[in-house]
Amino acid sequence: MPTIGVLALQGDVREHVRMLQEAGATAAAVRRPAELDAVDALVIPGGESTTMWKLAETFDMLQPLRMRVKEGMPAYGSCAGMIMLADRIEDGIAGQQTIGGIDMVVRRNAFGRQVHSFESDLDFAGTPVHAVFIRAPWVESIGADVEVLGRCEPGDRIVAVRQGPLLATSFHPELTGDVRVHRYFVDMVREL
Repeated sequence: MPTIGVLALQGDVREHVRMLQEAGATAAAVRRPAELDAVDALVIPGGESTTMWKLAETFDMLQPLRMRVKEGMPAYGSCAGMIMLADRIEDGIAGQQTIGGIDMVVRRNAFGRQVHSFESDLDFAGTPVHAVFIRAPWVESIGADVEVLGRCEPGDRIVAVRQGPLLATSFHPELTGDVRVHRYFVDMVREL
């Protein structure tokens, strides 16, 4: 049974822990480099990407996160976590940094402000899921090694991707009670 951490600096930590446990993993909150070293994989939750970046710097987590991802640790980012796993972002604040790892450009708050949040049914890696979008990003462009796992209207926007051991969605599966996205990630971790 893999031990999967949830980056617990800000965001939907408890919800992801519950979903990972339901998907068959041992889940643990990760706030410090030593806790990061103790997990097989990591979920980077939804929340606010600029706050998450600043807290990662404050708690000396940004470089350890980058190193673990670069070394091949599986990671899954939802919403703000997608932004954190992007190599490049649009509409970020001045100087905003990411962990990186996925060769993509992500546009922050692309679907609009909080009042424009919505729910939609979509196909995720061949499986229908109900998706919750809250101030969600979308993927503007991807590199050749990035696989598109999901798209959403309006505009057939890319909202789920995978590159090797890294997975990202612009929606929040942890808020729906549907464990299929988390199970997909847990299966990825077991296969690697």
